[in-house]
Amino acid sequence: MIHSFPPFVNAQTKILILGTMPGIASLEKQEYYAHQRNHFWKIMFTLLDSFPATEEFELKIQVLQESKIGLWDVLKSCDRNGSLDIHIKNHEINDFETLFTQFPSIKTIVFNGKESHKYFFKKFGQIKGITYYVMPSTSPANTMSFDNKLKIWSTAF
Repeated sequence: MIHSFPPFVNAQTKILILGTMPGIASLEKQEYYAHQRNHFWKIMFTLLDSFPATEEFELKIQVLQESKIGLWDVLKSCDRNGSLDIHIKNHEINDFETLFTQFPSIKTIVFNGKESHKYFFKKFGQIKGITYYVMPSTSPANTMSFDNKLKIWSTAF
């Protein structure tokens, strides 16, 4: 059984980016999107015009929070061999009811990949007052070019 990280959200968060579950590299480093070929941080730093990109996780989170962006995962825990979402079994969903009650300023959810959206939507459906964007996964398993991912991700920001 593997477990996701706590949410990186504060009272100013307006946009919440949701993955499905951290991959092996992220779990080992205890950092979101830690795989060296994952495009997430490069996309975010490009969209937020925040260069040079830092390697320090705490500073990455600070850049997001200064832009009113939070991070979390749809799943709280699951069984999974490897890092691919298609291998997820026995999953438990995070407590979004409490999160949205504690942080009512969240009005936009950006899903990092179709699987995170699938798990969220199956449990919660369309929540009134929230705008959703389903983005291509930033994972290296998604072979779409960086430029194409960036172009699509830019529609949410």
